[in-house]
Formats: sequence, C-alpha cells, structure tokens
Amino acid sequence: MKLTIYSDGGARGNPGPAAAGIVIKDETGKNLDAFGEYLGEQTNNFAEYSALIAGLKRAYELGGTEIECILDSDLIVNQMKGLFKVKEPTLQKLFIQAYNSASKFRKVSYRHTPRENNKEADRLVNETLDKQAILK
Repeated sequence: MKLTIYSDGGARGNPGPAAAGIVIKDETGKNLDAFGEYLGEQTNNFAEYSALIAGLKRAYELGGTEIECILDSDLIVNQMKGLFKVKEPTLQKLFIQAYNSASKFRKVSYRHTPRENNKEADRLVNETLDKQAILK
C-alpha cells in the first residue's frame, strides 16, 4: 500500500518548546491518521527528524509498503537522500533512527515542499505547542 507522510517539526525559540506534526494519506488523498507530539525543549531540526520518525513508524503500523515523505525541511530531505552529511551528534542518532525505520519499507522517497504546501502538519505542530503552553 502506497502512503504519503506529510511531516513537520518546530521549536519556539530554537531550542525551545518543540513539537512534531504528522499527516498520513492513502493513494486517494484520504487522511488515514493525523497527530501531533510534544517533544519538550528541543531544536527545530530535532523536531523535524522526530516528526519524520513518528510518521514512518505510524505508516508501518498502517501497513504501508511504499512511502513518500514530504517535508518542508530542505536539510532533512537532503540528509535522508544522502546528499548532505549529518555532522551534529544528536541529529546523527535521529538520522539512524529514521534510516532504520525507512528500511522496513519496499520503497521510500523524500521530497521537499514549501511550508505553505505543508499546512496540515504545520497546524498540528502549532496546536500541540499551544495546548502544551496552556497546560503549564
């Protein structure tokens, strides 16, 4: 089953309160799942990787075999494609987690999209951060 993961991560302050937003759609564009995760005090890049990892894990649970990952982080897309090196030690660990999660699928591709084309995942990031701020 081919699935598309739209993922986004963000931190208010970088580092600061961070969250991930994930939307998973089937081939017809129907939402199969959409959720946000609060990540604590982290960087934007940590949040972007965390969103990708969460999306890959959920796509596997949903039975996905071919996955298209759409992110608005050019850095993460290029690192996952092997075009950029991952130099930062924390991101290296997250890269390995993402790589291992992706290896469970028959096919995985990564595509960069402008933020305005990733509104659903971005909205989930902001809703999650707003909810966390209310809880404090």
